[in-house]
Amino acid sequence: MKNLVIATLALLGSCSISAAEDASQALIKQGEYLARAGDCVACHTAKGGKPFAGGLPMETPIGTIYSTNITPDKTGLGDYSFDDFDKAVRHGVAKNGSTLYPAMPYPSYARVSDADMKALYAYFMKGVVPVTQENKGSDIPWPLSMRWPLTGWRWMFAPSVVAYQPADGKEAAISRGAYLVEGLGHCGACHTPRALTMQEKALSANEGSAFLSGSAPLEGWIAKSLRGDHKDGLGSWREEQLVQFLKTGRSDRSAVFGGMSDVVEHSMQYMSDDDLTAIARYLKSLPANDPNDQPHPYDPQVAQALWKGDDSKPGASVYIDNCAACHRTDGHGYTRVFPALAGNPVLQSDDPTSLIKILLKGGTLPATHTAPSTFTMPAFAWRLSDQEVADVVNFIRTSWGNKGAQIKPADVAGVRKDEVKSMPADKSGKLTSSN
Repeated sequence: MKNLVIATLALLGSCSISAAEDASQALIKQGEYLARAGDCVACHTAKGGKPFAGGLPMETPIGTIYSTNITPDKTGLGDYSFDDFDKAVRHGVAKNGSTLYPAMPYPSYARVSDADMKALYAYFMKGVVPVTQENKGSDIPWPLSMRWPLTGWRWMFAPSVVAYQPADGKEAAISRGAYLVEGLGHCGACHTPRALTMQEKALSANEGSAFLSGSAPLEGWIAKSLRGDHKDGLGSWREEQLVQFLKTGRSDRSAVFGGMSDVVEHSMQYMSDDDLTAIARYLKSLPANDPNDQPHPYDPQVAQALWKGDDSKPGASVYIDNCAACHRTDGHGYTRVFPALAGNPVLQSDDPTSLIKILLKGGTLPATHTAPSTFTMPAFAWRLSDQEVADVVNFIRTSWGNKGAQIKPADVAGVRKDEVKSMPADKSGKLTSSN
């Protein structure tokens, strides 16, 4: 009888340990998903480096900073308690007590729940491979490199750490989307304009219409408005198109480029359809900023003229020679391969920087699990002058019903100058900066 009792207790103990291990693994798995949702790997992994080991250079108005090692090695988070981790992620305070640069989006992460923070901590401490790599100091010159002003910035502009509370009357999907967009997704860090003191002008939809209304150039790209405007926002997108774009980087409306390529590649493609739908539904709930916003109907006049061989409109011949084979004379492109230009809100924003830059530098659509094909737009810097680029940009921004403003060759020259170091060379091997 005694042996039976001992055996029974041993079995119960084994079951208890197994249940605890299962719970621990489930927490780590949840943390991995949340780290994907926060796109942590994109910023904390240098090009060609090991995941989460840091070292990625990030340009700021005052100089270059480098992301930190967040693996569980002693050079990273190895000796961080949960409290240390929480203070860094949600409060912006490093283990040594100094304030983190707000390139770490702790103003957004302040909304992350306690439960999600514990899952993230479990993942980074037990689910990430340790990498021994010392953190790199910033290239910010003194006295701008002094940390104490950051503490004042944090006191003035970082919100209190308060778990997200769903608004009364909102459906569950919209509340979940708001939590992801305003919190872990930190979409406002790129898509919300900043004040002169570099804080986001709004951290949530409740703080005003500046939230997600588009940014100034960030690493040479414009993060477009995600509000409900038809001209330059998401007003013309259906919810399912937006879900498809977030999951695959392509849709009937557009194709991903710039920094958003990393977001889709490292984060969005791994998120559940329910969460992507929640994000899309929340974004589609944001109203337009323009009180006179109206849909822009398609105008067939340019397409008809090009079909008849009439390329008299300025920029039309450049478009025919360089763009029409992929984007078509009617501007509709080819679904989920070459994006439509007609009605594309990226092309109608007030700032044409992104359109100029992609014409000069080209771009590659990243492969995802559900859309493994890649497509590349070639660079045209080597063959088109500033005048020709301005002409074709103006043609695209004013054809098929598009309502973009005109640009000048000087606008192209400015972008070309900023990008010349990374531009392809012409056939002679020289970098091109023609007029």
